[in-house]
Amino acid sequence: MHYQSTRIIKFSLLFVIFLAIYALFTGCEQKQPQNSFSYNQYIYNIRQFGARKGGQIKNTRAIQQAIDECSKTGGIVLIPPGDYLTGSLNMKSNVTLHIAEGATLLGSTEIEDYEEHKPVIPSFIDSFLRYSLIYGKNLKNIAITGKGTIDGQGAAFKVTTRKKPDRYFDRPYLIRMEKCKNVTVENVTLQNSAMWMQHYFVCEDVKIRGIRVYNHCNENNDMIDIDGCKNVIISDCIGDTDDDALTIKSTSQYISENITITNCILSSHVNAIKCGTESHGGFKNITISNIVIKPSNDREPIFGQPDGIAGINLACVDGGILDGITISNIRIVGVSVPIFLRLGDRARKYKKDMSEPDIGKYRNVNISNITATKVGRYGCSITGMPEQPVENITLNNISITYSGGGTLEQAEKKVPELREEYPQSIMFGELPAYGFYLRHAKNVDLNNIDIAFQKEDNRYAFILDNATNCNITDSGADIGSEANAVVKLINSRKVFLEGNSTRNRVPVFCRIEGEDSDKIRIIGNDLSNFEDVYNSGTKVPRGVVKQKANIQ
Repeated sequence: MHYQSTRIIKFSLLFVIFLAIYALFTGCEQKQPQNSFSYNQYIYNIRQFGARKGGQIKNTRAIQQAIDECSKTGGIVLIPPGDYLTGSLNMKSNVTLHIAEGATLLGSTEIEDYEEHKPVIPSFIDSFLRYSLIYGKNLKNIAITGKGTIDGQGAAFKVTTRKKPDRYFDRPYLIRMEKCKNVTVENVTLQNSAMWMQHYFVCEDVKIRGIRVYNHCNENNDMIDIDGCKNVIISDCIGDTDDDALTIKSTSQYISENITITNCILSSHVNAIKCGTESHGGFKNITISNIVIKPSNDREPIFGQPDGIAGINLACVDGGILDGITISNIRIVGVSVPIFLRLGDRARKYKKDMSEPDIGKYRNVNISNITATKVGRYGCSITGMPEQPVENITLNNISITYSGGGTLEQAEKKVPELREEYPQSIMFGELPAYGFYLRHAKNVDLNNIDIAFQKEDNRYAFILDNATNCNITDSGADIGSEANAVVKLINSRKVFLEGNSTRNRVPVFCRIEGEDSDKIRIIGNDLSNFEDVYNSGTKVPRGVVKQKANIQ
């Protein structure tokens, strides 16, 4: 009897140990939802909450219930293979929405299925931030992952009026996150948003990796908008959009800062890489590298141009600051304008009761290792304001082949200031310099710039107007047979031209105009294709030019 009792006790102890180990590896007690089916507590399959595939039945309630339950423990809401129709979904903290390979989450085509979300932070765009398919506010630790697809079916929400801001209303965003922390979007395919595809507003620690975006069904079809966020990493993405692709905005007082973007392939009918247009807080500490910009597969733009308007557009026009932008290793094919840097004074308010913002600060931009081919004939521009120049700009190792075809008449065009205009790269029309036009600029270095054209162009290669302490070094350019000069300097001071050359023979290397011209240095250039080193207008003071060691 004693032996039998000992065996029972030992067996009981072993059974208790087994249960303890099982509980350790499988988690605490399994929870049962009200409809009594069982499921893993960390993975919440929407089918277990009543979702039905096929793309005809609305599954908003079932998916939202899965999200709500998942938020209690943290875990994954699984969208399994199949098509699932839904209206607005509210994300919750500690939830990963996983779109499995073969699964498509379809946005409803009826606006009544979208919940209205009022912004918590005032911004210029808050009046039309009404609806989103997937929305989060004041959340942490959220993710959207998987190799499946989210399709907004945005063509159902066509613009019915061109009157602003009415044309922005009643068009849902696909994803919008507001004031969230630790946000990840990874590997999913996103397509057909009625408005911007993604809007991340005043978020921190955002990681977007490996996504594919196709957005060509409506107006304002941006790929991604980072707005007043900090600590952002975007990598390994492919986007093809009707409107701007990689877009960094500042529609409120919050600065977009500490942002890294790399290893992406972009196509846009408008701007491939863009800061702005809103710049109220501004942009700070941003690096962008290893990007291919190519023409869109969609050849019928709703807005913009088939091959895109700009490759790189960095604009600060509503106050704020643009400081510390580094862009490198970019390959551009097509687009009208490869590089457009603009400080303007549109001075748009983001709140009705605020005063107009002052002119912003634009400084410390470094752009290097850019190759652009098959681009338009507008020319690149770097422009500030008469009372506020852009400062500390470096362009290094830039190679651009333009379409060409500019005339002598265009070379003498007067470029308007357009200080209050929308900052689009083609805003000035075709510039008097087919290569680079600088105005109201200080401390600008153009080094190892090689510009060419496919068709002869008789405009200047470079124009510097009201430029101070600016250099063009070790650069080369095609120049038209009838061109007046390669470089034109207008009321510019402390300009250094060194180590430059051209591939064509023209009478004059540098044309100098303006009574405020001073301290022009022309040193060590290969001027064997020129009859004269420079000529100057009647108002140019004597003795402003120093030259030596030029090859003639």
